[in-house]
Amino acid sequence: MRPGIAFIALLASGLLQAALPPVVQASTTERVIVNRFSGLAIEGFDPVAYFTDGEAVLGYEQFEASGAGAVWRFRNEGNRDSFIAHPDVYGPQYGGYDPVGIARGIAVAGNPNVWLIIGERLFLFYSDDRREKFAANPNRVIGPADRQWPTVLRTLTP
Repeated sequence: MRPGIAFIALLASGLLQAALPPVVQASTTERVIVNRFSGLAIEGFDPVAYFTDGEAVLGYEQFEASGAGAVWRFRNEGNRDSFIAHPDVYGPQYGGYDPVGIARGIAVAGNPNVWLIIGERLFLFYSDDRREKFAANPNRVIGPADRQWPTVLRTLTP
């Protein structure tokens, strides 16, 4: 009887995984979210462009830099140089994980198209709903996320 229960639990787990949205499945154990197929951080979006252009913009292969176990892409040499000089300023907070999830102690991949700059820092969100919740009172999320981040970080691969 027990092997049958184990099989049903395994099957249910597989069905649940298949039903989850792709972004949830993209959650990784990396300190910075990296596409496991391309090695690109934040899906190849230029982290500096969020600040300079005010929009999510894909970077180019000819303007790449490596750091934090990821390949980062940029629109131009100036953006790449700015990032190299100040990755702590331009890199997404919490490695690109959703701050609402981090505040709850869970590493959920942020979507590079769902973002917000608050306090001169870039935050990526799993969904528009989470971004709206965050925007309504950023400090209500940032405080708990800052406290939880070291604990969550210890669960992620170095």
